[in-house]
Amino acid sequence: MKRISEILAIHFKKWGIDHVFGIPGKAVTALILDIANHDIHFVLAKHESGAGFEAAGYALMNNSLAVAIGTSGPGGTNLLTSAGQAKASHLPVLFITGHPSIHDSGKALGQDSTMFGTDIVKMFEPVTKFSARVERADTFQSYFQHALEKAYSGVKGPVHLSIAADVLAERIEEFEIDLPEIAYPVASNLDKCIDAINRPGRKVIFLGKGVHSSRAYREVKMLAEIFDIPVMTTPGGKGAFESNHHLSLGAFGLGGTVQASAYVECGLDFMIVIGTKLSDMTLAGLSPSLFPKKVIHFDMDRTFIGKSIPVDTLPILGDIKTNLSALFEKLNYKEIVKVPFEIRDYITEEPRLESKSPLLAAEAVQVMNTSLDPNSIIFGDDGSHTFYGIKYYDIKKPGTFYFDDVFGTMGHAIGYAVGAKLANPDAKIVCLTGDGCTFMHGSEISTAVNYGANVIFIVFNNGKIDMVDTGMTLNLGKAIGTVYKTILDVQKYAESMGALAFKCFTAEELKAAIEQAQQAQTTVVIEVMVDPFEIPPTTKRG
Repeated sequence: MKRISEILAIHFKKWGIDHVFGIPGKAVTALILDIANHDIHFVLAKHESGAGFEAAGYALMNNSLAVAIGTSGPGGTNLLTSAGQAKASHLPVLFITGHPSIHDSGKALGQDSTMFGTDIVKMFEPVTKFSARVERADTFQSYFQHALEKAYSGVKGPVHLSIAADVLAERIEEFEIDLPEIAYPVASNLDKCIDAINRPGRKVIFLGKGVHSSRAYREVKMLAEIFDIPVMTTPGGKGAFESNHHLSLGAFGLGGTVQASAYVECGLDFMIVIGTKLSDMTLAGLSPSLFPKKVIHFDMDRTFIGKSIPVDTLPILGDIKTNLSALFEKLNYKEIVKVPFEIRDYITEEPRLESKSPLLAAEAVQVMNTSLDPNSIIFGDDGSHTFYGIKYYDIKKPGTFYFDDVFGTMGHAIGYAVGAKLANPDAKIVCLTGDGCTFMHGSEISTAVNYGANVIFIVFNNGKIDMVDTGMTLNLGKAIGTVYKTILDVQKYAESMGALAFKCFTAEELKAAIEQAQQAQTTVVIEVMVDPFEIPPTTKRG
C-alpha cells in the first residue's frame, strides 16, 4: 500500500520526468515532498503561470508529458492561463491542484477549490481536455488513467486533476500505468487528395504549427519537392521549413514576406493547408478576392476547416506525419504534374536598413540572424518583436522557431524557454521577447538563474506595448494605455535576479553581446533599445 502522492511521484520518475514545476502550498506539500524523495527536481517558479509555461516548454522539448503543480484556490486560478496556452500549443501537460480537505467540503475553508468556494475544476474545463476532482482514493487510478489518455488522444493537450490533501495522503494498492502509445489511422480519402494535388494550376503549401506538433518536417519538405510546390508558413508555422530552400516563400499573414504576398496576389488555384486553424493573424492580407479556388486541409481537428476560407475544401483528417507518409506510398511518381516555379520572380528588394540609435528592430533581428548559432532554438513571445522575427529571421533547420498565433499569452515564451532548457541542457535556447512581456512574466528569469537554465533572453525595449499601440493608432487615430510612463530598465532588472545582462543601442553592441552570451555559462539577458517609432509588420490585421 502506498500514498497516492507517492504513486504519482513513482510514475513521474518511471516516465522520465526529471523536473516538476510549481509553487508549494499546504494542500500539495505532501506531493512535493514525495517528488523530491524520488529524485525529481521540484522547480520553484515565481508565479504559477510561469510554472505552467515552464512545464509546457519542457513537454515541447521532450515531446512527452510534463507536470505543473499549484495549491488550491488562487494557486489553481493562476495556472489557468498557462493551461490555455498549453492547449493552444497542443502540449500534454498534467496540471495538479490541491484542496484543503475533501472531508470538510461545505465548511468555510481558506482557498477552497470546490463548488463552495472557487470551483477550480469547472474553471479548468475550457482550457484543458479533461478536468476532474478526485474525491475518493478508490477512484484515483481510473481518473489518473483517463487524464493521461485524454492528454494523448487526438490533438494532444493539457489535463487537470484536483486532488485534496487528505486524498493525496490516503494509501491504496500500488499500480502501474504506461504513457499511452497512440497509433494514428490513415485518412480514408487520401486518393482524392492525390488527384487534387496533381491537377495543373498555381499552388501553394501553407504550413502551420501543427507541423511542429507532428514533427512532420521531413514529410512537408518531401511534399513540396515531389510536386515542386512553393511553401509559405503561418506566424505559428514559422520554423517548420528552412528559409534558404528554393521553394520557400517565407511567412504569410502578420510578419509576412513580400515574396509570399506577391505570389498569392498572382492568384491561386490550390492551397494545401497543413496544421493550422487559419486564424485572423494567419490570413491577414488575404482578401476574399485572393482566395484559392480549392483547399486541401491536413489537420487533426475538423472544427475550423472550411470556415476561414469558405471555398471547396477537402479535409484530410488525422496526424500530419502519418497521412503524408501514407500519401507518398500511394503516389505514381511517373504521373506527377509539376508547375514551373522560380522564387526570383517574386522577390522584391526590401528597403535597406541603416544603422541608427535607437536601433531598428528589423535590423536587430538581422544581427541575430548572423550572430546566433544556426542550431539555436528560438521561442518567440507574443508581440511585435516576434513578428519582426517571423519576417526577418532565417530558419536554418526546421524545428528551431516556436511561436503561438492563437492564444497569444504575453510573456509565455520566457517560461517555455526555461522549461525547454531544463529538458535539454545541451540545446541552445534563445527567447525573443519584449519589455511588455518582461513586465508580465520576466520574474521567471530568476527561475532560469536559480536552476541553471542558461537561456539567452533577447528583450526588445521600446517603452510600450508596441503591437497594440500601433494597431490603435492606425485604426482608431490614437492609442490609450499602451505607453509605459516609466520605461523598464531590463538590464538592472535582470541583474537584480542574478543574470548576466547587457544593454545595447547599436548593431555592433548587439553583435558583441550575443557573442559573449554564447560563451557564457550562465543565464544571459540582452536588452536591445529599439526605435519606438518603427512601424512593426503587423498592420495587415484589421
